[in-house]
Amino acid sequence: MKTGANVFLTGEPGSGKTYIVNRYVAYLREQGIETAITASTGIAATHIGGLTIHSWSGIGIKSKLGKQDLNKILSHKYITKRVSRAKVLIIDEVSMLPSETLSMVDVVCREIKNKSEPFGGMQIVFVGDFFQLPPIVKREDENGEQSLLIKKTTVRFAYGSAVWARANLTVCYLTEQYRQDDGNFLSLLSAIRQNIFGSNHLRHIAAREIAESKAPEGVPKLFSHNIDVDRVNGEMLAKIPSAPKKFEMFSQGASALVAGLKKGCLSPEKLFLKIGAAVMFTKNNLKEGFANGTLGMVQGFNDYGYPIVRTRGGKSICVQPMDWTVEENGKVRGRIRQLPLRLAWAITVHKSQGMSLDEAVMDLSQVFEFGQGYVALSRVRRLSGLHLLGWNELTFQVDPEVIEKDKLFREASGEVEEEFSDISAVALQEMHESFIKVCGEKI
Repeated sequence: MKTGANVFLTGEPGSGKTYIVNRYVAYLREQGIETAITASTGIAATHIGGLTIHSWSGIGIKSKLGKQDLNKILSHKYITKRVSRAKVLIIDEVSMLPSETLSMVDVVCREIKNKSEPFGGMQIVFVGDFFQLPPIVKREDENGEQSLLIKKTTVRFAYGSAVWARANLTVCYLTEQYRQDDGNFLSLLSAIRQNIFGSNHLRHIAAREIAESKAPEGVPKLFSHNIDVDRVNGEMLAKIPSAPKKFEMFSQGASALVAGLKKGCLSPEKLFLKIGAAVMFTKNNLKEGFANGTLGMVQGFNDYGYPIVRTRGGKSICVQPMDWTVEENGKVRGRIRQLPLRLAWAITVHKSQGMSLDEAVMDLSQVFEFGQGYVALSRVRRLSGLHLLGWNELTFQVDPEVIEKDKLFREASGEVEEEFSDISAVALQEMHESFIKVCGEKI
């Protein structure tokens, strides 16, 4: 990355993709290099402290881009300013970005920067794992009157976009695992990924099956549908006899930016808590002793009305409101403030992507998409933390197309590793410094 190469950073869940991106962003900021930090979804954007790629590029919720759409984006001074200033574009969870959307972003960047190179010549860093949740593509065909600037592709994944090939991406495949430390579980997840899941793996899964009545208390439940999540959280809160305390979200800034922050924030706009409520932290604050995904229970409320949460590790934390912000050029453009908590009896598989959980109860009997079961299972650190209510045939399947593509990614990464091992430390440092200068900064 530091050489300025366009990079596709990939690897299994828990291999450190987000960690590396955050380190690279910190490095770029130290050098004063203007960086666009984006993600395909609001939740992923909050994990890396950025915007959705849709919001950043001005394409919004469009699934098609015509000349009128493009002209409207180009007339927006705020968007043209931030795109023109950016030297590096990072897109996290690129696996969830449809190929057409990536092409639309490319067109916008080239037009604003007035350069023919992919994305107007910015360094591109794509981050993601195509075995995880795929893009949500609208099935209906919209017949717009505008002449479309993007040709439709038969491949829905981002790598099916023509600009993916033109970007000449260097593939960096992370192979070390930092989330799971259970050999049997790692073998099981690897088998799903390689499409060799068999009876021996199913035996380990079956050993983790439990009846709903036997599910451990205070452990989050993962479902594939929102309706089940809302039902479980509502039922469990209602079982506690005391009156709930209400915490409302504060917001400030441009409505579109605030809406994006709210969509990506795992804390609800209206949070109802009671003593005894199972909660999950939705933000990182290592100084206070919690991270996104830390589980606990409300013990009580302090004199100011803030909840005191006892984590599963035995630490008591007085939880105060925190900010989720969108920054540009060092200025905060949008802000929401809420307790970094949500009820944690249940959560959807989609919202769990990117999280690490010590323990979870999962109902995977309604899985409806390739990769959904794999994402859910790979949230927990070890088999002993997995409690399964059920599963269906799709739970242990991944997209066959992705399996073939993944082999190519691994091969490409191996070649890159060999190439870089032949570059001396001095030559590498010169490449790093050259990129900083190209970005208009001094060493």
